[in-house]
Amino acid sequence: MSYVAPKDFAIRMVDAGQSKALMSTRDTLIRSYMAGAILALAAAFAVTVSVQTGQPLVGAVLFPVGFCMLYLLGYDLLTGVFTLVPLAWLDKRPGVTGAAVLRNWGLVFLGNFAGALTTALLMAIVVTYGFSSPPSEVGQAIGVIGEGRTVGYAEHGAAGMLTLFVRGILCNWMVSTGVVGAMMSDSLAGKVIAMWMPILVFFYMGFEHSVVNMFLFPIGLMLGGNFTITDYLIWNELPTVLGNLVGGLMFVGVVIYRTHLRTAPERVLR
Repeated sequence: MSYVAPKDFAIRMVDAGQSKALMSTRDTLIRSYMAGAILALAAAFAVTVSVQTGQPLVGAVLFPVGFCMLYLLGYDLLTGVFTLVPLAWLDKRPGVTGAAVLRNWGLVFLGNFAGALTTALLMAIVVTYGFSSPPSEVGQAIGVIGEGRTVGYAEHGAAGMLTLFVRGILCNWMVSTGVVGAMMSDSLAGKVIAMWMPILVFFYMGFEHSVVNMFLFPIGLMLGGNFTITDYLIWNELPTVLGNLVGGLMFVGVVIYRTHLRTAPERVLR
């Protein structure tokens, strides 16, 4: 599968981070918009499969198709730039400042949200026949997801917030491993396999992905979910974003950078 050694794909990670930090505003917004829209459609697909088969594992096995598509097309997710862009700053690449990192994160967040919201509106139309009928079985399932993963956490107070944050960390540990997976091979099949495995794990385990949630919760509100925008922001999106940042950067980006690119000196045998 044309495997790329860790030291070599670590260089690719930093190169990618620099490229994304220096990308134009227009291209950053377009690429992040499309990433949010495609990932949201993949989430709708996975929920549909899970409902129709009664087997959540089948939905989890198939969900990574959207993730693979968007990365092969060169689009950007917030969870991915959380991991890659800071490495270019850490490596002191020309033009990559702290402000450039924050600018990239902000633009990708906006693009992802707009894309996911577009898909949410389109799917809400599909499952309600243009808002003329009650939600279909799939629509009802999506509404329940939004309620359980906002009010459900709030019922546990601080413990619920901690659980939400940790699920965000675990999510982007896996998702960012998938992002790096696309750099581990020079063949299409190798890239897809390396991306597919960790994304399956995150989705089936029910971890919290900030961009997937940009779809699930707005569409849940459109379909009459029993929670509010404030519930969504406070008891899901914002803690999830922070957890995703910690998980991707600390458990994937910095670890690979430090141990494969900026390695410690070898021990001297005496």
